[in-house]
Amino acid sequence: MKSKWLEIVSIWVAVALVTIGLLTRPESNDSAIEASFGAILAGSIATVSMVQLFKAQPEGFVRRLIYVGGGSYLILAVATLYLSLKG
Repeated sequence: MKSKWLEIVSIWVAVALVTIGLLTRPESNDSAIEASFGAILAGSIATVSMVQLFKAQPEGFVRRLIYVGGGSYLILAVATLYLSLKG
């Protein structure tokens, strides 16, 4: 069970780091940042699916997809809220 959470949390950390990297780039505008959020979310889901292909452990796969997708969505929602409050 610990290895599943390690996988989930490591993907969340990667999503957070990429999002923070986008938010701290001085030359990009807000609409370009928000447009890339969809690619970040899709990449997190694709990463879970790719790990699933290599592990071949079907138990809990849908739960991992939901946790990773939900957590990534929450991270990106907070980043969107930050962008809207920043103005």
